[in-house]
Amino acid sequence: MGAAGQGLSTDEVQGIREALAAGRKPKVVFTAAAGQIAGQVGQVVELTDPAVSDEFVVVRFGRDELPFAPADVAVAPRGAGRRVVEPKPEAEVVAEPVVAEPEFVLERAPVPEQSRGDESREESKVDVVETKPAKRAVKVAKPKAPAGLTVTLQYAEGEWTVAAQQGSKSLAKPYVVKPAEALRMVALVDVPGVQEAVEQILSAERAEAEQQAEKLRAELAEIEARLAELREAG
Repeated sequence: MGAAGQGLSTDEVQGIREALAAGRKPKVVFTAAAGQIAGQVGQVVELTDPAVSDEFVVVRFGRDELPFAPADVAVAPRGAGRRVVEPKPEAEVVAEPVVAEPEFVLERAPVPEQSRGDESREESKVDVVETKPAKRAVKVAKPKAPAGLTVTLQYAEGEWTVAAQQGSKSLAKPYVVKPAEALRMVALVDVPGVQEAVEQILSAERAEAEQQAEKLRAELAEIEARLAELREAG
């Protein structure tokens, strides 16, 4: 069992995960790393993905359910409960007339003289205005940032493809786009050298296509000439 000032160990996190799977909500005590709520007791209601956030231990504290890091909490000892701090009763104060603090109301009641030689005394009765304990600071849950979005334009084996992915989720599998569309996409990226590289690839593809077209035209002309000879012979 982890000490109150150390936080949860890896084995204790696994034990909590198994307890949650069994339908229990283990109690934990906040460590000094949690700030002003140190020493208070809460219940673990969920363990989120530690790969997304370091604060993956969701603890119910009062009416709130907030995420904490393993270092912020430790396994609570048996019988532990929420610590209640009761204000100490104020003792009756006998004092000379002074300017009272805003929290106190002074009512002075003079005591009549009883006999000659007795010292005149004045009792000051102090009524204490009870003030509510200041609310403890509650850790505000950090909103989870959306996963990053990646759009990839790729050229391979004579084809341009576009793919999109958000975090580990694939939004669009690679699909083929026309060279003109690829050039327009690259034009939006104002990075020296990128557009030139794309234009060089397109120029090389254009030259290769022209060579293939010229070769096919020559082969077609040869086939047509052979066909004409065969017709004459027939």
